[in-house]
Amino acid sequence: MDEQRRRIDVRLANEAWESVMSAHASLMQVFAAEQMWEEISMREYDVLYTLAKHGAPVRMSEVQSGVLLSQPALSRMIDRLAQRGLVAREPDPVDGRAVRLSLTEEGARIQREVGRAHAKSVARQLDAALTPEEMRQLRHLAGRLAAR
Repeated sequence: MDEQRRRIDVRLANEAWESVMSAHASLMQVFAAEQMWEEISMREYDVLYTLAKHGAPVRMSEVQSGVLLSQPALSRMIDRLAQRGLVAREPDPVDGRAVRLSLTEEGARIQREVGRAHAKSVARQLDAALTPEEMRQLRHLAGRLAAR
């Protein structure tokens, strides 16, 4: 009985995971097709949003923990965003070899403008599929998974 129960749990866990990933892929396609991505790409927005959430200069490793990019890809993106005047670099006062990253005024402006449009889009998509109680449950369950 334990082996059968284990097999069922593995199946259920994988079906749940597949549902999460399918929902993510479907929503990302909807979001990617929207008009808000004229000044920055979705991935660039993700970096700007992560910096905005911190509210203070942070190391690259702290940014990387909040985005789905490899370290080399993130470094290249930070270079491009800095060249465009959206991200600022400053020496880390604790470690002279490291730098800390933050949004410039222009980076913060773009992040806020795109963020408002994206937040409305997220709200429309989730409201079309879920009740407020289901959204609270989703927030709770996803938070538990993220905390692991």
